Amino acid sequence: MEQLNYIIIGPPGSGKGTQAELLAKELDLPHISTGDEFRIIRDEDSELGRRVRELIDAGNLGTDEIADAILMRIIAKPELEKGAVFDGYPRRISQAETFAKHRQVTKCILIDVSDEECSKRMGARRMCVDCNENYNLIYIKPKQEGLCDKCGGKLKIREDSTPEAIKKRLDLYHDETEPLVGYYEEKGILLRINGEQPIDKVFEDVLKGLDKSG
Repeated sequence: MEQLNYIIIGPPGSGKGTQAELLAKELDLPHISTGDEFRIIRDEDSELGRRVRELIDAGNLGTDEIADAILMRIIAKPELEKGAVFDGYPRRISQAETFAKHRQVTKCILIDVSDEECSKRMGARRMCVDCNENYNLIYIKPKQEGLCDKCGGKLKIREDSTPEAIKKRLDLYHDETEPLVGYYEEKGILLRINGEQPIDKVFEDVLKGLDKSG
C-alpha cells in the first residue's frame, strides 16, 4: 500500500494548522499536530513527559533527540498505516533527515505568508481572562468589544501574541524552519501556496497543486 505523507510548513500565524486539518479530512488521513502531541506527552508521568514539560515551559522548540523520540512514537500508531498530514514536524533539516529514514514525503506544502501579515494575525489574538476562550479580532470577533461571548469575562492579549513574542517566534522560524523550503525544493516535492488569501481559497489552491480538486 502506497503511503501518502504530507508535511505542512509555514511561519507562525500562516494558518498551516487549519490547512493541515482540512487536507487530512479531505484525504481521510490522520492529522498529526506535533504541538498537540507535545502537550499530551507533557501531562504524562514519564521521563519523556518530564523532559517535554521542561522544554515547553521554557518556550523552546525542543531538542532533536526529544522531537525524534516523539516522532517514533507517533509513526508506530496503526492508524498511520496509510500515511498522515504532519503539522509541526520536521522543524529543522536535521529532523527532516531523520523523518526521511522512516517515511517517504509525498509533498511538502509551504503556506507562504509575509512577516507583516503574520504579525497582524497573531497580534489580533485575544483570550478571556476567566474561561480562556480564544478570539481573533480579524477572524473570530467577540459580539461585544473586549468581552467574552461565553462568560462575559474581559479579553486580554495572549502571552504568545505580544510584539516581543511574535518577533521571537518569527526569528526562530526563519533561523530553524525556513531552510526546509530549500531542502524540499531541491528534492522537487515543494508546493508553495499563497497563504494571504481567504482560508477556502488557500485550500482550493492546495488541492489544485496536489491535483486533488474536482
